[in-house]
Amino acid sequence: MPENVNDPWEYCLYIPNDTRAVTVSRRTLRLILTVHGLIRLVDVAELLATELISNAVRRTKGPAALRVRWSAGTLRIGAWDADPAPPEPPVPLEQVADLEEGHGLALVKACADLWGWQPLAREGDRGKVVWCELAPA
Repeated sequence: MPENVNDPWEYCLYIPNDTRAVTVSRRTLRLILTVHGLIRLVDVAELLATELISNAVRRTKGPAALRVRWSAGTLRIGAWDADPAPPEPPVPLEQVADLEEGHGLALVKACADLWGWQPLAREGDRGKVVWCELAPA
């Protein structure tokens, strides 16, 4: 356990384009948050990471990555994928119940303190990161 819960840290888990990677990502996130003493964030963080990673795996053809960062009292969860196209905008939350799929970003928008996405083009890397942030209550 870190000596100071305010010390910043960051993890990145590269995953194949395989739906089983969603479970691996979720369990890895739970372990990371538990060992860093952030168990109070686990349930919401798992939901958000599941939605982000599911989108990265189901909507793209290449590999993906889960990025988790703690800094200045804020947890940032990001899902990288190789597709530079922006994510579909979230549907209004009141319409989510009528959809069979496509509700992931609506849940992220509703549960996270902040969310967004950014294209990447650094050192030959391409794709995007869709991210969200949680601050402890």
